[in-house]
Amino acid sequence: MPVVTSTDGTTIAYESTGSGPALVLVDGAMCHRAAGPMRPLAALLRDAFTVYTYDRRGRGESSDTLPYAVAREVEDLRALIARAGGEAYVYAISSGAALAMAAAAAGPGITRLALYEPPFMGDADGAKEYTERLIELLDAGRRGDAVALFMTYVGMPAEAVAGIRAQPGWAALEAIAPTLAYDDEVLGDGSVPRDLASRIAVPSLVLAGGAGPQSLQQAAKATADALPTAEHRTLDGQTHDVAPDALAPALTEFFGA
Repeated sequence: MPVVTSTDGTTIAYESTGSGPALVLVDGAMCHRAAGPMRPLAALLRDAFTVYTYDRRGRGESSDTLPYAVAREVEDLRALIARAGGEAYVYAISSGAALAMAAAAAGPGITRLALYEPPFMGDADGAKEYTERLIELLDAGRRGDAVALFMTYVGMPAEAVAGIRAQPGWAALEAIAPTLAYDDEVLGDGSVPRDLASRIAVPSLVLAGGAGPQSLQQAAKATADALPTAEHRTLDGQTHDVAPDALAPALTEFFGA
């Protein structure tokens, strides 16, 4: 598996498929290439783009270097863009959208930016309580409880979490539980980072699912409003778990293929 070495020595595993302009896909929390939406999406985009998928640090086949900082993850993404030729389109989902925004604001390289439901919910008190409990659980080595906390925090019913916890795949989620703290740090206080957004001058698209929670639809609209050159679009019938075949046409149209 090819890797790119980030500034701090962390090795970031990636793969590419297709031909055409470079397009990097950025996962949200608890996802990586082998467990998440990006490989199926890449398969639908590879006829128009050279699509790069990667394991964010601490996940999958990528390594990790402590202490964590958002700036280090920005360097990871920018190192992959450099490997892709120095310029790339970027699509990111959920908390990965916050990371992509930070990378776009950090300097040139990202030429177009598409985001799906960045979870800037504006609940500072709830975000603070979640952060404190998450760190407490991770510091105590209670990775399974940390994953369960995240799932309930994002709205999954407790009985559904219990059912997932009883499945064999739970161990894989526990393995990357420390990265929940990374995504939490990327999201900051949970509000739209308006100062950062104001520095992103590239054409941008912010998408939301029309069948999902109003809070996420409102967050997408607020993010689009904060970006100087963004358009906002709703995908009818979609939720936060957006279907690749519903998403791919919107991305192909926006990125101009």
